[in-house]
Amino acid sequence: MTSIAEAKAGIETEGTLHRTIDWRGAFWVASGVPALVLFSIGGIAGTTGKLAFLIWTISIILGFLQSFTYAEIAGLFPNKSGGASIYGAAAWVRYAKLVAPLSVWCNWFAWSPVLSLGCSIAAAYILNALAPVPLAAGPEVAQWIAAHGASIAGSDADKTAAAVAALTPAIREWTAFTHSIGPVSFSFNASFFVGAVLMLLVFAIQHRGILGTANVQKWIGLTVIIPMVIVGLVPLLTGKVDWSNFSPLVPLAAASAPDPGSWNIAGWTLVLGGMFIAAWSTYGFETAVCYTSEFRNPGTDTFKAIFYSGLLCMGLFILVPFTFQGVLGLTGMLDPTIVDGSGVAQAMAHMVGGGKFIESILVMLMILALILSIMTAMAGSSRTLYQGSVDGWLPRYLSHVNEHGAPTRAMWTDLTFNLILLAIACADATSFFFILAVSNCGYIIFNFLNLNSGWLHRIDSGHVPRPYKAPNWIIGLAAILAFVNVVFMGAGAKVWNPIALWAGLITAAMIVPVFCYRHYIQDGGKFPHETFEDLQIGDGTATVKRAGALPYLTLAGGLVVLLLSNWFFQL
Repeated sequence: MTSIAEAKAGIETEGTLHRTIDWRGAFWVASGVPALVLFSIGGIAGTTGKLAFLIWTISIILGFLQSFTYAEIAGLFPNKSGGASIYGAAAWVRYAKLVAPLSVWCNWFAWSPVLSLGCSIAAAYILNALAPVPLAAGPEVAQWIAAHGASIAGSDADKTAAAVAALTPAIREWTAFTHSIGPVSFSFNASFFVGAVLMLLVFAIQHRGILGTANVQKWIGLTVIIPMVIVGLVPLLTGKVDWSNFSPLVPLAAASAPDPGSWNIAGWTLVLGGMFIAAWSTYGFETAVCYTSEFRNPGTDTFKAIFYSGLLCMGLFILVPFTFQGVLGLTGMLDPTIVDGSGVAQAMAHMVGGGKFIESILVMLMILALILSIMTAMAGSSRTLYQGSVDGWLPRYLSHVNEHGAPTRAMWTDLTFNLILLAIACADATSFFFILAVSNCGYIIFNFLNLNSGWLHRIDSGHVPRPYKAPNWIIGLAAILAFVNVVFMGAGAKVWNPIALWAGLITAAMIVPVFCYRHYIQDGGKFPHETFEDLQIGDGTATVKRAGALPYLTLAGGLVVLLLSNWFFQL
């Protein structure tokens, strides 16, 4: 069984992760998180209307408050990688053996789909740039109608639709194979193959290890963060923001419809659906603590990495959606190309102005932003698989690393899984948001378990020195927010797909056979030695559990809140 490299100056053990970065390296690896706003800014706008900017603001504030708990528990395990789910699992394993791997598993299937979803959006942007679908009001459409319209029976709308179809490049309609399974479709179309190339490119970069990844992402990050700041600030400075686009602050009567609704149960359900999906993006900077065992000085680097990553995300997740809404307004945000995400980059570029050339540059920079988020996701999710294997939660083969200290078998697993998801994400918007909603169910479960692990570690391991110790009120608030997040999931998942919640719970339950295979068949019912060391168990003698029935009451309470919120909130 491989183990994490010891923090010895100048020494790196073969087959281990390498201590080669400081907090700045993790900051740049996590700098892809702000680009996650591009994944769902259109979907949230189409669901919550004029409340969209407020949804993003509240969500990132909640994420920032939660991050202090993650910073504390990460400091307890300077020799672990994989992020908060790994550190939280160490708290739960003493009370419920199956809950610990659930934390790790849910965090992985929450983060891993960033690869497929990001590649599908980036592929759409690339195809829009190279083979654009003509605009209905464009001059080429008018010319086509003038030449051929007389031979077409029907209304002007029918003639326009015929013109757009005739002028659409063939590659936009091409597909090698497509099929549907229940509510979800999959397609091996042009977007799939472009996205697959992007995914392989990211894999090649990450193959060089965390130091190489951080160096590449530093330069990509600089070329992406600056344009996102420009997109957020320029419309404000040039007076393009229309302040009437922020009122009245009421939910929509129905998703993707411009009619204002009211603060009734259906309206609150749409709002909670927005909070549910926003959490998948705004909480994501907690990935900055995935690299604790690769920090040169984990005692100080861990807190700095997540704190400064959080400040970056706080600024961009508030600024960009605010300006986006202020310029586009409700009608613009409900445009189908905005709701499905394919036109978001072009809309943001148009907000800045400067002509076609500047617009093209900004679109390409948005594509880079997506690639940055994909790199962030592969780096974090592969290390979650790696550490889960080292700790005995996941199959042994995932604990292998190459000569650069990269967990390549975990990366190959990520890649294969996401090529399957990519075929689904590229089919249509419904399938895209189904994947997003299911993966976010895993993310909310992970957050629930790990926010509560903060007080569990305080009770059971209060004597263990902590490089950073969060204020007591933060630990208590995190426990409350854990249940608030469960309400988001129970009420909001159905907004995106009627079966998303149940599909997410079934996916979470898949860890049971996986863990049983590893623990009872591969390991004979015993945890690896590394797990005992990190749990301060030493020779395997059980420690005193001081929390009593509280962990079990917490789990039962979370389930009750989930079911009640799902029952009460309806569209």
